[in-house]
Amino acid sequence: MVKDLRQGTGAGFLECKKMLVETDGDMERAAEMLYERGMAKAAKKVGRDANDGLVGYYIHPGSRVAGLVEVNCETDFVARTPQFQEFVHDMAMHVVAAKPRFLSIEDIPGDVLEREKAEYRKEAVDSGKPERILDRIVEGKLLKFYETTCLLEQPFIKDDDKTVAALLSEMIAALGENIVLRRFVRFEVGE
Repeated sequence: MVKDLRQGTGAGFLECKKMLVETDGDMERAAEMLYERGMAKAAKKVGRDANDGLVGYYIHPGSRVAGLVEVNCETDFVARTPQFQEFVHDMAMHVVAAKPRFLSIEDIPGDVLEREKAEYRKEAVDSGKPERILDRIVEGKLLKFYETTCLLEQPFIKDDDKTVAALLSEMIAALGENIVLRRFVRFEVGE
């Protein structure tokens, strides 16, 4: 059972054994608890320096669109793991497919944000929406704007039930190191 739980979660042998003892052999509950604790561990690792890593790329067939990403981790040991390398490649592929403009919400310039808010407010007023709900409409449209333009807020292309930020947290928990999506660029012929 420990082996099965370990394969399913990627957690260590002793952690799996401990969770199975705590849950009286309930595999599903043990996996759930490992996931929760892994996310807690991931949150603790976020502040640590990540100065190693990889630059990954993806060139779409036809060579008309490409993406480059820099993903950092704490050690070259983790950077060489197949799991980390696959994650970096997936992030480059995601950049090509999802066309993000910014890395995170904090990276959106103030003037762009104000312009978007003004546009959303004008749309709501022009469509006859009552004044009392304008702020909620603008906030809802801003959330959609973040989801389409900020890499960390976008639904991951291979599993749209997760955001890129959630996938990043899972990687931190699985690999046991802080991982940072540092920067990206997307190239398209004629753009």
